[in-house]
Amino acid sequence: MTDVVVAINAGSSSVKAAVAEAGGDKRVLLSGGADRLGADKAELTIRRPGADSETKPVGSADHAHAIRALFAEIAERRPDLSIKAVGHRIVHGGASFVDPALVTPQVVEALDALVPLAPLHQPHGLAGIRTASSLYPDARHVACFDTAFHAAKPWVHDAFALPARYYEQGVRRYGFHGLACESVCETLAAQAYPLADRKIAIAHLGNGCSVTAVCGGRSIASSMGFSALDGLVMGTRCGRIDPGVLLHLLRTGVDADGLERLLYRESGLLGLSGLSNDMRDLAQSDSEAAQGAIRYFVERVIEEVSRMAAAMRGLDAVVFSGGVGENAADIRDAVATGLDFLPGRDGAGIDILVHPADEEGRLMSAARRFLSRTSEEETGLP
Repeated sequence: MTDVVVAINAGSSSVKAAVAEAGGDKRVLLSGGADRLGADKAELTIRRPGADSETKPVGSADHAHAIRALFAEIAERRPDLSIKAVGHRIVHGGASFVDPALVTPQVVEALDALVPLAPLHQPHGLAGIRTASSLYPDARHVACFDTAFHAAKPWVHDAFALPARYYEQGVRRYGFHGLACESVCETLAAQAYPLADRKIAIAHLGNGCSVTAVCGGRSIASSMGFSALDGLVMGTRCGRIDPGVLLHLLRTGVDADGLERLLYRESGLLGLSGLSNDMRDLAQSDSEAAQGAIRYFVERVIEEVSRMAAAMRGLDAVVFSGGVGENAADIRDAVATGLDFLPGRDGAGIDILVHPADEEGRLMSAARRFLSRTSEEETGLP
């Protein structure tokens, strides 16, 4: 048997998985994922090195069903593998979890309390933990947090202009997509990009979207804030909005649950287009509403990248990642054109780079680290 670690990366509408040896060889042995979860046309894809990917429909599967299906595919295709540790992507770690944590009942309870701050993501990450733990109770399960990358950013980019007691209670700008940003920085460093003295904006564009200002490989500001709602327009999320609009809606009869549903599930590209939350669908449509939603999206990305340039007092490069950022060349070109007014380093213009986010690689690295720890060591709880 070959000892392996597994990454489970649960997003708002997808889940990805990857398998690699627990020892020194970090090459991916098997990977896969499920896309468009919650819709009738969800699909499961399995990839083996050197072979064509295989895709099968899974109907209206939810995240837990998709994760069970992925583990079943792993067991069927590679019965020689022994799963020793699983790294789980958890979107919100709050103010306490700033490093990966060994999963315990106390950790799960603490993360469950953060569900209201990330209702599109946190339940799916916890579903991954619960599902995988039930299937592999003897494996080590490690929670890795998107918020951790942003934990040390300056106070001026961390606090809201509210009374100080709210900051102490945890009302602050957490920032998200941290695992993706870490992997991008790791890739740039491995390619000898001069990360230490560069100011870069990482535009992670998918169903969820953010722009992160990175100086010297460290986050200093993010378009996302207290929740995963702020900043860019996203698949079904509104992005930045005047708080006065929310007060108006509350006073005109929309209750808190209805407001949450509106902002997280009915807005964004879906709300603007009336058609879909998926950029692929909008790009194929000739309706004015769909094309308007794309133009709106591009404009917001240009604005947020410019805002990150202001936070860094300059901009050397924009790095695109995520499903839209990596695959939609028209979107990248439109954003780059809109940023022509920024001079870049020594007036030479801004580097436009594309780097796939290897969140699964970060998850497996964390899982390996915990394999060498004893159960009595610190779990990550404050």
